[in-house]
Amino acid sequence: MMSAAKPRAGLLKLLKRAWTGDNASQIVEFALSLPVLVLFVVGIFDFSSAISLKQRLTNAAREGARVAASDPANDLGGTALPAPTSVADALFVVDNYLVSEKINGCGVVGATPTQNKLTWTYTSVGSCPGSGITLAINRGCKSTTSGGTVNLIATCVSITYPYRWQYSSFAGLVGGTFAGPANLTTTAAAFNEN
Repeated sequence: MMSAAKPRAGLLKLLKRAWTGDNASQIVEFALSLPVLVLFVVGIFDFSSAISLKQRLTNAAREGARVAASDPANDLGGTALPAPTSVADALFVVDNYLVSEKINGCGVVGATPTQNKLTWTYTSVGSCPGSGITLAINRGCKSTTSGGTVNLIATCVSITYPYRWQYSSFAGLVGGTFAGPANLTTTAAAFNEN
């Protein structure tokens, strides 16, 4: 009888040691936390990329508004297309800025503009994902100074650019969802000099 109780006690001792040991707990913790860590890293890179792109689009809009605002406004009287020289100047400055920053211009230069009073809108799907790029150049937008008492006529340039989030595809792999904005939109204004 003693011989059967000894192996049982040894087996129970071995099971107790295996059950209470923490030799592999770090591997299990790492395996459970790795998807969350990767989700954070992908999110950081994706959101910083979106912020960087928005900043470069803001710079392109600012340069386009500055160039158009410095052009004379005497070519704005007609409604015939193509757009007046001051609007075309802004279009080419924005496109050149996008090219210099290695941002896909989606062929917006080749797009035919639509006109609504003093606003010319270029929309191109070119090789862009989603809805394509939209560039609106308004040569007569009203802008208020910081005091709020003086209204000045300015040139406003707005860019709407499609952005494909990498974060959403990775979030789907780990069972989550993310629906970020499909477009980045930025606007810049410069007071008309002429």
